Amino acid sequence: MLKLTLFIRSFLFLSIMIIVTVIWAPICILFAPLPYNQRYYATARWNVFMIWAAKVICGIRYQTKGFENFPDGPVIVLSKHQSAWETIFLLMATPRPLVFVFKKSITYIPFFGWAIALMRMIPIDRSKGKDAFAQVVVQGRIRLADGQWVIMFPEGTRIPVGQKGHYKGGGTRLAVETNTPVIPIALNSGECWPKNSFLKRPGLVTVSVGKPISPEGLTAPELMQKVEDWIEAEMRVISPQVYQHEQTKK
Repeated sequence: MLKLTLFIRSFLFLSIMIIVTVIWAPICILFAPLPYNQRYYATARWNVFMIWAAKVICGIRYQTKGFENFPDGPVIVLSKHQSAWETIFLLMATPRPLVFVFKKSITYIPFFGWAIALMRMIPIDRSKGKDAFAQVVVQGRIRLADGQWVIMFPEGTRIPVGQKGHYKGGGTRLAVETNTPVIPIALNSGECWPKNSFLKRPGLVTVSVGKPISPEGLTAPELMQKVEDWIEAEMRVISPQVYQHEQTKK
């Protein structure tokens, strides 16, 4: 009975997401003439609605920690990545507009990709290697100067609950290149909205924001190590039950 209930709620949520996206994306095109901040705010109402729908339909609640750590200035946000949930939530929740670095192919997705294209994101072609990163630096510097924040997921892809991916240095390389502080974020969204899972489970997602870490005097790998250490330590604070086996082994 529990699985049937989860299936029905998850199916209802997915259906509403598809319908709202198909309706909202063309409307977003009407926002194109607006100043960027207004266009960003209007487009992000989709995110607000979907987080609300996930709460009401699937029982996915959230709480935040450390949001006072967000500075009034340029930062590069480096976040744990477990689920699609945080890509929706962080875009609407941060004090300044976020610029995602993502695969260029996403902009080709009907409706969703069209709306994303209006948001000054940084699409990259990963097959171009060093040239792709050079473009991230050029575009990232412009976005930071314009008052947006760049967000990247150092692990590169969604990582299953309780596991750790390889932390890649693109975000900290950008921070060192532009002399911009980084903000680490830990979260446990995968406990409710698992990777590659149709079923959404009720529960509480904690989003924990760390203090800014300055790149001054650090290499990109050294800066990334500080980010990784903070995120992984904080994961054990917000999801202690997931890491109980580590205590057992000690």
